[in-house]
Amino acid sequence: MIRVLIVDDEKPICDLIDINLSAAGYDCKSVQDGLAAIDLIEQEEFDLILLDIMLPGADGFDIMEYIRPLKVPVIFITAKGNVRDKIKGLKLGAEDYLVKPFDVLELMARVEVVLRRYHKTEQFLKAGDVTVDLEARKVSRGGKPVVLTNKEYGLLVLFIRNKNVALFKETLYEKVWKDEYIADSRTLELHVQRLRRKMGWEKNLVAVYKVGYRLEI
Repeated sequence: MIRVLIVDDEKPICDLIDINLSAAGYDCKSVQDGLAAIDLIEQEEFDLILLDIMLPGADGFDIMEYIRPLKVPVIFITAKGNVRDKIKGLKLGAEDYLVKPFDVLELMARVEVVLRRYHKTEQFLKAGDVTVDLEARKVSRGGKPVVLTNKEYGLLVLFIRNKNVALFKETLYEKVWKDEYIADSRTLELHVQRLRRKMGWEKNLVAVYKVGYRLEI
């Protein structure tokens, strides 16, 4: 399992990131103090570190200097959005730099990109009795293969990576169809209905009023 360390002095932000990454299958730990983060990095191994800059004890730039020899990828997540800080963070070796406030789906996407760059992505996704082999693009339910269209497969991966998170229709359409969502189109709705039947998710893949859909696992 991919292990992620979240370092941010705001506990609600740590909790928000933890909930979403854990739902997507990552093993997360979080700390709100720079020195505590260094202690934890010395004691345990992590595949990715999400790092704030403004921290008590030691700031993110100091921690980055400590992390760099360990070759662990880092994404800065901070309210410091000026160009100078971004350049400093990237020159210190960070893989990416995300400014608060951020969209959770954008964070998830950036995490996946960085892990893929380091060849640390997982091959399988699971939700209940459904398993997705990402490398082979094969889906099984209860051990039996399920045939999906490309769009159904794209929706399935998005829902599993964001279990228990309400996803906007616009986001789903843009991610899977790579196009702008048309409000009166039933394309997305029909694909979700077919996915429900094929996965046995009639009670799990629920509609969220005026938002979109949520996979409840």
